[in-house]
Amino acid sequence: MRLRAVVFDYGMVLTGPRDPAAHAALMRITGLPEQRFEPLYWANRHAYDEGKLTGLAFWRKFIGDAGLDLAPGAAGELNQWDARMWTTQNPAMLAWQLQLKQRGILTAILSNMGDNVLDNMKREFDWLPRFDVLVWSYQLRMAKPEPAIYLHVLKGLGTRAGETLFLDDKPVNIEAALTLGFRAIQFSSVEKLRSDLLAAGLDAELPLP
Repeated sequence: MRLRAVVFDYGMVLTGPRDPAAHAALMRITGLPEQRFEPLYWANRHAYDEGKLTGLAFWRKFIGDAGLDLAPGAAGELNQWDARMWTTQNPAMLAWQLQLKQRGILTAILSNMGDNVLDNMKREFDWLPRFDVLVWSYQLRMAKPEPAIYLHVLKGLGTRAGETLFLDDKPVNIEAALTLGFRAIQFSSVEKLRSDLLAAGLDAELPLP
């Protein structure tokens, strides 16, 4: 079955690592050591991605769960730095997306995404409309690895799972895609993606990044 589409995760695939200045600001405002900050940060992130929490509610809950006594505007400030932290880019992957489009391959983003991060992306990035389909988890009230969100992106693309390559940095999301019949590659770097595409024989169907 010939490939007709490539679906990209956003964070750590189309983006680079977290912005270090923004991460440092979050640490400074909370005053927490990293070993305390990180578990608290991720504890409710899935609920944020699912739209069960807004960005502001996420940070208010973080402050409460951490037992912090911060100024009234701290949650809003943390929310803005959080959005900036994820507003980075991976130029090589964005260039590859353009190559795919030029070859007539459909492209989509399927991302676990909260409201404020997306709002900041829309302000900063002019390349989002280049993708044929954009699926943001909080808008659907569901998130990867739920099967329904993968089926949603297929419906938008008008493709079957076997005609669609899915890229994500998280193994659990790759496993969910494979279970549904997608072709899927776990992303770690452009160089590794290139070798994985060659190993799968997909260089006959896709340009290499």
